Amino acid sequence: MAVDELQAIIQRCQILEEADFKGEDFNLFQVAGQKCLEDGYAAQLLEVIQNEKNKVIIKNMGWNLISPLVRCIFMYKQEDDKREHCLRILDQLAQLCNPKELFLGLLEQIEQTSGEQVCQTVMLLLQPLQTVLLKLQNKKAYSVGLSLAMIMNQLTPLPVPYTKQQIQEDKLGLCQCCNAVVDFAKPFVNEVVKNMEKSSGNNDMELKEELIKFCMQSLKYPLLAAQLEHLEGIEEHPFRHFATEITVSAVEMNYSLCRTSGANQEFADIERKNSADSLACLSYLMFVQHFGVECLPVVFSPSYLLLCNMTHIEVLLKRTEESVLSKGLDLFESCLLRIEDNSLLHHYLELRGFINVTQDLVKIMTLCPMEHMRKKSLNILQLFIDKFDTEGKYTLFRCLLKTSNHAGVEGYIIKNIKDQIHLALTNECDKIWFTGHHLISLLDLVLSLPEGAETDLLQNSDRIMASLNLLRYLVIKDCESDNQTGVWTTLGKIEQNFLKPLRVGLNMSKAHYEAEIKNKKENRKEAHNSNTVCSVTVSGEKMPAMTTGMQLQVLHSALFTFDLIESVLARVEELIEVKTKAVMDENS
Repeated sequence: MAVDELQAIIQRCQILEEADFKGEDFNLFQVAGQKCLEDGYAAQLLEVIQNEKNKVIIKNMGWNLISPLVRCIFMYKQEDDKREHCLRILDQLAQLCNPKELFLGLLEQIEQTSGEQVCQTVMLLLQPLQTVLLKLQNKKAYSVGLSLAMIMNQLTPLPVPYTKQQIQEDKLGLCQCCNAVVDFAKPFVNEVVKNMEKSSGNNDMELKEELIKFCMQSLKYPLLAAQLEHLEGIEEHPFRHFATEITVSAVEMNYSLCRTSGANQEFADIERKNSADSLACLSYLMFVQHFGVECLPVVFSPSYLLLCNMTHIEVLLKRTEESVLSKGLDLFESCLLRIEDNSLLHHYLELRGFINVTQDLVKIMTLCPMEHMRKKSLNILQLFIDKFDTEGKYTLFRCLLKTSNHAGVEGYIIKNIKDQIHLALTNECDKIWFTGHHLISLLDLVLSLPEGAETDLLQNSDRIMASLNLLRYLVIKDCESDNQTGVWTTLGKIEQNFLKPLRVGLNMSKAHYEAEIKNKKENRKEAHNSNTVCSVTVSGEKMPAMTTGMQLQVLHSALFTFDLIESVLARVEELIEVKTKAVMDENS
């Protein structure tokens, strides 16, 4: 019987000194203890472990029971008494066993677990692992770091619940497990923070570094991918609680590391080792969700905070996952909302990060498959424009016109230019950048066709319409006698580089599309079936297979766009002619 075998081994070892235990004794104890567990004698095994006479034996040999013990715990149902006995055995082993040996045994179990049992195993072993670590004297920092790294490495492959339903279901237990892990780390974090005013020894500094590594790893996974907004119906959002604990711990320990290091070299070294993703997520949590922000001194200007966060914003905006991209947009928006309109100095645009982020926004606006992300990025671009001083707006417009390579974006910027010209002409504000020679330089970019008369007018219709509307506004608003904008001085150049090529291009495009329509109609009459499927190319791109009727609709839509451009062009030409003639009449 398993219990009898165990008792026999115990009785033999009781008469031996601790130093006289042999490898055979360890093996026999493990086999007998495992058999007791597997045969359902957990209660009897618990009695043996609790017996004071067996204290030395359990101290040296008990850690060998961890593996079979974990298997049996998962084998029994929640309400089974045998499972309760196994849990009490685990607690006793944590109290009685050699800390070093038990530490290695617990880590081995965590390392060997996989799949759906990862979170269950980690949560089961966290309490005994914490008990053991608190007992360790030597290499405590290393052991804490090793434990946290092992746990996070096991959790990282698991998918992060994102939707409300996934968070509520928490199928793999990741939400619950993350909060259990942060509770596991709390005594060690408290130890670091408590000693922050003292002159820390090497071990204390090492513990800080290990805990900061854990915080940074947690920021990258799961927090970077997690949904952290308030969700209706979830009173205690598990990831928000986890994020709060991680952020506060990271900020407090970073601050303590700075204070205790004299120079900030240690902190700088740790920060360099951490990933850009983690630091970007930390900024999001602090400045958007306001976790741990009370730990920061309130002395930084809004523009300085934007400057500091630009690197993090750039990191987030370069990602394509919705969970990460949305954090980048939210962080950018949050920083901009702190700044007063027209107050951001143009010098910031000399920094590469500001230009990079602007270009990233344009990519999201034009390429992101998620419509709500495209709309949000457009709103943030406008917010970004509004914050700059007049010279900054001017510089940003020039940059976007040269780099966006997208007619829709260019059309949007040209509308903004028109608004700034209106302000310059109607208000007593800084007029220098949107009147006179500075404006003429900008108009050279606006009032032109990329490829002259050969330009694809359909593809560039947004830009062309915005340019014509701007020119119409200038001709109406700015009298030739005043010529504040300088448009009348450069009218000949505008006609040569923009209006005449546009007229030629319109005539060519309309003739081409009208011929295409005529051919399609003739082909349809000849065809036996009017629903014959064929292909058509518009703006240099081959359209999906369409019926002849569908193709005709596309071609007519293109003609309508050309007619619209032509009507505005005609109006601009008419206004120029009328105003020019009026001035000539006055001078005659």
